[in-house]
Amino acid sequence: MMRLIGLVIGLFLMFDVQAQTPAWKKGILIDEFVYDTASFPQCHSATIAETPAGLITAFFGGTREANPDVEIYVSRMVNNKWTAPVSVADGKIDGTRKACYNPVLFQVPNGELLLFYKIGKNVGDWKAFVKRSKDNGITWSEREPMKDGFLGPVKNKPVMLSNGKIISPASLEGSPGWRVHFEISDDTAKTWRKVGPINTGTDYTIIQPSILVHKDGKLQMLARSKQRALITSWSHDNGETWTKVEPSGLPNNNSGTDAVTLKNGRHLLVYNHVRPHDSLKNGKGARTPLNVAVSKDGKKWYASLILEDSPISQYSYPSVIQSADGMVHVVYTWRREKIKYVKIDPSQLTTKKIKDGAWPKFKGYKARVAGEITADPIN
Repeated sequence: MMRLIGLVIGLFLMFDVQAQTPAWKKGILIDEFVYDTASFPQCHSATIAETPAGLITAFFGGTREANPDVEIYVSRMVNNKWTAPVSVADGKIDGTRKACYNPVLFQVPNGELLLFYKIGKNVGDWKAFVKRSKDNGITWSEREPMKDGFLGPVKNKPVMLSNGKIISPASLEGSPGWRVHFEISDDTAKTWRKVGPINTGTDYTIIQPSILVHKDGKLQMLARSKQRALITSWSHDNGETWTKVEPSGLPNNNSGTDAVTLKNGRHLLVYNHVRPHDSLKNGKGARTPLNVAVSKDGKKWYASLILEDSPISQYSYPSVIQSADGMVHVVYTWRREKIKYVKIDPSQLTTKKIKDGAWPKFKGYKARVAGEITADPIN
């Protein structure tokens, strides 16, 4: 009898907790920082991958973005806890020390774990490098320079197609404008060739693309822009050619996004659902809130989660993957002070259609007023 009463009470408490979870938070299983304290005051541009031994994340940290002391740090999930950040790459190059930027992790199926990153005084000075790990990120090889003219993935992960082709989403900055291109490997990341740029830099100014893989074999690109819109393009031949770039129907605040195609064919996007005021230079808006949307076709998107919403800005540069067990994992910058990790069960997500680019109303949720939001200090 007591066992039955206990079971009833347990079920009641479970349903009560579920009832109290707001719709825009349903599906979130874990919401935590990767670390509490570190030797560096600022961090940014996280990336995440699943190795045979579990999850691993990397990011850059130092006194401030672009300072010479900025290095690449790695944390691994061990026994359901993140290890303390460990530096795996610094910017010592050509007799000087420069900043490290934008690490991207990629686990080659049945192969090595790759870490792409950049070194330079600024974006125009970038040189691209890659390191390899054969023990799931515990130790790393010496850095290898990318071939001249190649940058590797600039922010978001490469994708491997069913035919074994690896497509790395890349982009260029500077004259004549921001342009997206792709770097393709036909030999499991040993050598690379280039496709694009797919835009002129004078039509739409776009960088930092992510790639979605549709059931019919089509590929879709989503990219950051200065035009206050997330820009898209499509490929019907495994990434060799791309359609004319155009607005996707979703807003963009001139900040990085990331997306992933789930095992069930749906697509999941993590981004700041923010359309900056037309008066703001280069379409640069606040990096809050941080949102999750889902789609079946990459055209009609449905609002699902709000990961962060605060007048304190800088929830940005997300990285998202789906692990072998079906769970979705997101890491992102939290106020430039820490890296946040969120685990999501995609089967629990609720959705509301996004109409005319406007985030829909959720019961109990009130969007921030623009005047409340702090300014973003850095790109």
